[in-house]
Amino acid sequence: MISPLDDLYNSNVLDERMRRRIGGFYRNRGVKALEIIDHDRVKRYRDFFVVVGETGEYVVEGNYCSCDDFLHRGGMCAHILAVLISRAIGRYELIDLWYYEDLKDQGITPI
Repeated sequence: MISPLDDLYNSNVLDERMRRRIGGFYRNRGVKALEIIDHDRVKRYRDFFVVVGETGEYVVEGNYCSCDDFLHRGGMCAHILAVLISRAIGRYELIDLWYYEDLKDQGITPI
């Protein structure tokens, strides 16, 4: 069975049918990923993606996410899925900075 993401990368169209497929295939994480995209909470920096979650911002790079769900359970969390979907349809906020530069502009000292 072809995953919905494979079809989405081919079509680049997130219509209602594709939303149902994503929700059915990825269950709760798919629904949460779609909510993240609907609220424009995916940011693409020069170095990686950042997803604004319910309790903070999470770094997503490849198949890694800094959220607790990923760190404890592993596998694909809603944040990774949101990035994959947003890349397929080109829907994310493009921020032409390195992430640490944005943190410094906000007065946050990166570790």
